[in-house]
Amino acid sequence: MPSRLFWTCLTLLAVGMTAAAGGWLARAPMAQAAPGALLGGCTDVPEAVALSETLRLRGIAVDRVLADLDRRKDDLAAAEEQLLRRLAALKQAKASMGDARTARDSGTAAGIERLIAVYDAMKPADAALILAALPPDFAAEILARVQPDAGARIIARIEPAHAAVLTAHMGSRRLGGN
Repeated sequence: MPSRLFWTCLTLLAVGMTAAAGGWLARAPMAQAAPGALLGGCTDVPEAVALSETLRLRGIAVDRVLADLDRRKDDLAAAEEQLLRRLAALKQAKASMGDARTARDSGTAAGIERLIAVYDAMKPADAALILAALPPDFAAEILARVQPDAGARIIARIEPAHAAVLTAHMGSRRLGGN
């Protein structure tokens, strides 16, 4: 059983460490790995010396872990900042891409409207010759968009077999919801 001197030294060591650290609850997370001065007069008790050494080694280990946590915390903060910058850049790129897509789509729509206006203004015989040479789905799309009276005059000038194919394409486009 440990002697009274052992318990006295142990108590003095614990009280001295708490006092030296400013109170273990009030201090910042930092281990105190130098209790050597607190062992004054207790160096002849092997248990106190062993306990002091164990506490010193644990204090060093805690210091290393705390330093590693601080480093990881700094790394995480840097990574978070980098991710926020990347997110801002991606949002800006997405916005500019949406603007470009909107401009392209409006330009395409304007181009199609101009093409339809050209076919509306053409003579039906000339428009029929051109539409007969186009792929049936594209020609049917043009015929579906021109003015109905112009479309009727154009389709009347197309060969009957080809006019039937174009009419079928126009019907399937309307039934398909396009």
